[in-house]
Amino acid sequence: MTRKEPVNLVGARVKIARLRRNPPLTQDELSGQLAAYGIQLDRIAISRIERGHRYVTDREVLAFSKVLGVSPAWLLGMEK
Repeated sequence: MTRKEPVNLVGARVKIARLRRNPPLTQDELSGQLAAYGIQLDRIAISRIERGHRYVTDREVLAFSKVLGVSPAWLLGMEK
């Protein structure tokens, strides 16, 4: 059974921000940088988040925003 609706709002934007970095971050590199903020996500978990298949906690949103250099509001789709 596959889900049609994503279970998070940030996944697509995490991927966009990760790939817009210069140079782009791999999922493994993002995983390593998140660890500095106490967030333990492996490449598979990040892939699931980006595809909208995994829930994301508020702490994870904040860590993603810091590592990727975007605001939490942008990740949540509240800013363009």
